[in-house]
Amino acid sequence: MLQQTRVETVLPYYGRFLARFPDVGSLARAELEQVLELWTGLGYYSRARNLHRAAREVVARHGGRLPDDADSLRALPGIGRYTAGAIASIAFDRAEPIVDGNVARVLSRLCGIREEIGTAHARRRLWDEAAALADGPHPGALNQALMELGATLCTPRAPRCGACPLKRGCDAQRAGDAEALPRKAPRARARAVEAVAGLVLRRGRALAVRRPERGLLAGLWELPGGDVVPGERTDAAIARTLGERVGLELIEAEPLGAVEHAFTHLFLRLHVFRCRVAPGRVRLRGPGAHRWLAPRDLRSLPQGGPTRKALALALAGAV
Repeated sequence: MLQQTRVETVLPYYGRFLARFPDVGSLARAELEQVLELWTGLGYYSRARNLHRAAREVVARHGGRLPDDADSLRALPGIGRYTAGAIASIAFDRAEPIVDGNVARVLSRLCGIREEIGTAHARRRLWDEAAALADGPHPGALNQALMELGATLCTPRAPRCGACPLKRGCDAQRAGDAEALPRKAPRARARAVEAVAGLVLRRGRALAVRRPERGLLAGLWELPGGDVVPGERTDAAIARTLGERVGLELIEAEPLGAVEHAFTHLFLRLHVFRCRVAPGRVRLRGPGAHRWLAPRDLRSLPQGGPTRKALALALAGAV
């Protein structure tokens, strides 16, 4: 949960998750939708799917006990080099290195690594330096100390070098360029996307569709709709996407406004409509499943940030 997410955001989710799934066996026995439901709002939903898959593999292949070596841990879904090193060193006292954002910043400054840290050579050096430090009597404590140092003193802006216990051996402190390190390549500009979504009502029920099992927000529920073609009007887009994706003919669409949501690689502007459709059966072309349910129950489905915002707008005048 802490990958890409702040501690204060994670804490309430963590408590609820452990209350529902107190051990690996209960998580392995759960349905994926139950897991996604408790994850709703945290984002980066591939973490939840990988955690669920990993729990099932731990039960099936390791007798319900998490393996204690980094290689076996890395064979589990969703566990890469950093997570394997963190688990192996902190939980099992193995001499395994870790390099996350905080540790990369500390080591870049401490060791004077002035090339872009995204290059293969720089990454290799960071891991080598971290491995040398972890090769001692208390690797888990050492790794946690490095992370804590980066989070509290060796910060991205205005690092507190005077209070740092490593200042005497720090290359960046001697050179006076700590705040300029680590060097990173410019981030690519997020791609702008226009899309539409419809609150489709029929006999007091609203239509929800589940996204495909692969891709952005995979397996989560949303209002039917889709991307706007360049040059297309949004009212035309909602009529087209309802026909293409759920096989329903639009009779009337009332525009309710638009919501915005920023992903790592794209910026979404989602135009929301309240829709009346002609009689007919739902015929899915793209979504993995659909449900008709009371509008107020839409919020209980596992869903991503854009859908939560769209529902807040759509349901304000519907229930």
